[in-house]
Amino acid sequence: MMPGMVATSFVFDLLAGAGEIALGYFRADLNVHNKASGQQYDPVTEADRAIERFLRNGIMSEHPEHGIVAEEFDDHQPQARWRWYIDPIDGTRAFMSGSPLWGTLLGLTCDGVPLLGAIGQPFLGEIFFAGDGVGELIRGEHRVPLRSRATTALADAVLYCTDPDMFAGNEDFAARFEALSEQVLLRRFGGDCYSYGMLAAGYIDLVVESGLKPYDIVPLIPLLESAGAVVTDWQGKSAMGGGDIVAAANPALHARALSFLNG
Repeated sequence: MMPGMVATSFVFDLLAGAGEIALGYFRADLNVHNKASGQQYDPVTEADRAIERFLRNGIMSEHPEHGIVAEEFDDHQPQARWRWYIDPIDGTRAFMSGSPLWGTLLGLTCDGVPLLGAIGQPFLGEIFFAGDGVGELIRGEHRVPLRSRATTALADAVLYCTDPDMFAGNEDFAARFEALSEQVLLRRFGGDCYSYGMLAAGYIDLVVESGLKPYDIVPLIPLLESAGAVVTDWQGKSAMGGGDIVAAANPALHARALSFLNG
């Protein structure tokens, strides 16, 4: 039983149902709509909305006193002590392109403190889950503890970012990111939430991004911290509000990354 009388089985049931919905749409004909205006592009699919409806209905039925902060529909009781954070498909561009580097994000906070977090990736049959400070990568009956790497030198680090366009229109941020990128062993783009899962599982060392919303990052905080990783904004402050995010495999690497991001 998780804190706040939230059963772990309830969380896994939610992820299983969301996964079934996602697989019904993945690599199939999709109606894709652009939520943004002008020259911006912010796609949403039928799958995003169907998954969020399923998760919201399940949470409100089981825990009507809880709040919900999510991407596609209005917040529900956002001042509640217990709040769920939902991104039904983090990586919609990957989803609509047939790439498996997306996931359903689900997180729970109490009084603003992240208690549990999960990435569900049904196409790969994986769940990254953390609660009570313990994190695991789950594939069926196989469970592997989440443990981030011990890399401390930027010259040895693998850095991921979903898209360099995150920094478009902000020359200062783009320059800071480039300064950091010049120090690392390898820089790769793509991944969305899956990159953070790979960091927690010990396959990469850094994820640096900009413009995230709370539902993009709050579910990932328990996963990263359970693995020994550090996640903050670019000033080293709480990542709970989203925005400009740096996640690193350990405190020493995080401090070095911050030094370049802040000149």
